[in-house]
Amino acid sequence: MVLLQISEPGQSPEPHQRRRAVGIDLGTTNSLVATVRSGTPETLPDNEDRHLLPSVVHYEADQNISIGYEALEWAGRDALNTLISVKRFMGRGTTDIKTLGDQLPYQFVSGESGMPSFRTSAGDISPVAASAEILRALVERAESALDGPLDGAVITVPAYFDEAQRQATKDAATLAGVKVLRLLSEPTAAAVAYGLDQGGEGVIAVYDLGGGTFDISLLRLSRGVFEVLATGGDSALGGDDFDRAIAQWCCEQAGLGSDLDPQQQRQLMSAARQAKEALAEQESVAMDVLGWQGSLDRHTLNTLVDPLIDKTLRACRRSLRDAELDSDEIDAVVMVGGSTRMLRVRERVEETFKREPLVNIDPDRVVAIGAALQADVLVGNKPGDEMLLLDVIPLSLGLETMGGLMEKIIHRNTTIPVAKAQDFTTFKDGQTAMAIHVLQGERELVSDCRSLARFELRGIPPMVAGAAKIRVKFQVDADGLLNVSAKELTSGVEAHVEVKPSYGLNDKEVTRMLRESYTHARDDMQLRALREQQVEADRLYEDLSAALAQDGKVLLNEKEYHCLEVALDDLRNVRESSNHREIARHIETVSKTSEDFAARRMDASIKKALAGHSLDEIDKGL
Repeated sequence: MVLLQISEPGQSPEPHQRRRAVGIDLGTTNSLVATVRSGTPETLPDNEDRHLLPSVVHYEADQNISIGYEALEWAGRDALNTLISVKRFMGRGTTDIKTLGDQLPYQFVSGESGMPSFRTSAGDISPVAASAEILRALVERAESALDGPLDGAVITVPAYFDEAQRQATKDAATLAGVKVLRLLSEPTAAAVAYGLDQGGEGVIAVYDLGGGTFDISLLRLSRGVFEVLATGGDSALGGDDFDRAIAQWCCEQAGLGSDLDPQQQRQLMSAARQAKEALAEQESVAMDVLGWQGSLDRHTLNTLVDPLIDKTLRACRRSLRDAELDSDEIDAVVMVGGSTRMLRVRERVEETFKREPLVNIDPDRVVAIGAALQADVLVGNKPGDEMLLLDVIPLSLGLETMGGLMEKIIHRNTTIPVAKAQDFTTFKDGQTAMAIHVLQGERELVSDCRSLARFELRGIPPMVAGAAKIRVKFQVDADGLLNVSAKELTSGVEAHVEVKPSYGLNDKEVTRMLRESYTHARDDMQLRALREQQVEADRLYEDLSAALAQDGKVLLNEKEYHCLEVALDDLRNVRESSNHREIARHIETVSKTSEDFAARRMDASIKKALAGHSLDEIDKGL
């Protein structure tokens, strides 16, 4: 039978002119690859017609590497060399892995990048390297199905992935030889698939609970525009944690301690996962693990997982507040991720949003399908397509200013890509360099925010304090990656940094930052006001002290000089006060007291400049 290549209207029918593009869902538990063929998005199966690829990599001493189902077979008998759920370690520091669970069946070592590496018989393997192996397997599957090399891929990431985690994902793609068209947030990818399939408009909540991460995104869909209104979640909460809660319950029932070896941990987690999946179809399931025999019913399961579901629902309510929406303004709730197959999850989500969630799209495939649709547009196969994706950044970006304050340049939930600039100046006379400290967070003090990068702008022409004009520009691209540049506008000297932050954001850092920004909002604003007044007091004290030392004895009589000295002493003493209003009053007092002195200095400076010049010379100069 002859197969015909069917092309879409306006496209060339020659197969070789259509570019090969795919969408890749690099998941915690399973990964998929999808493409658009004859106008229809579809996930691509392996040789055995299996669409899911378990996100598992097994390493052997002879450098033999197995991936997917083959690797999964090693999990129970060679735990240390079988890497599972590596996505949870992407972009994290060695000290942060403790927050992912009390018992992890790995031997960790510190990697060069700051991320933890897994000690295996094949050497130390980073999460980036393991993820690259999974990506290679998906690319090989796609190239086999599409009969040629890929022209590009859209890779999805959780919406709550921070700068480090996104960069780690992009590094894995580079290592795998994948040309990344874009990093796309998983909930946005789901909205693309859902919106195009259903032709829907309105506000949609995308509840994405995967194996290792949770995201909630509120999106407005209208005329092909997918705008993210708000996003939230937890980058270390997912199906793995549900399994761990069941496993811990099993340990308690069996009277087992916490000193299980890696093999036992894997067996226990595998049994917990199987029981969880079985309870989606039946009321009770028998269990036989590590010598313990018993049963787990749906009611007990609900009791175990409800605290974890509560965490997801709190994030949902925070996102509704951020978007200034009520739950009754949500037109539809889309369920994404394998963990949303749990009946208890669906029940609780329905209670929160007061509407039955949509589950008619396969929650495992919807993200890959949406990514494939976007890849098809970005690679140039649909040049007339007007689909527009407007993602947002999850946390504010800014820099450190005097007094240890965080000056926000781009606020959280700002649509990306985005570029914003702000002008700053020097603090001291003759200052020729400025240190730029880039930060991420919601609090007012640098100490409460996360440091992303540091760089210096040198070569600033020496001027009086406040005369130089330094423009700092923040640019966040469509992948959520940040570039910062600083330029002195008079001389044109410039410096910049591509923010590749050191890996190590605590897994609960984003949630903590947001929660504390609400809790401490009033205190933070008062503290910011105090720091700003202290900085202004320091500047005035230094400037006036220098002026008195230079011209005070010449331009002031003894009484006037003494009055200014007393005013400065009072300002220095009150500067340590915790009352910003009191500091402001003393600043105003010193400013008024020194007005006449400042005027005399200006007159003296003008006279000095005009000395020896006639009026005719001045007129000619004008």
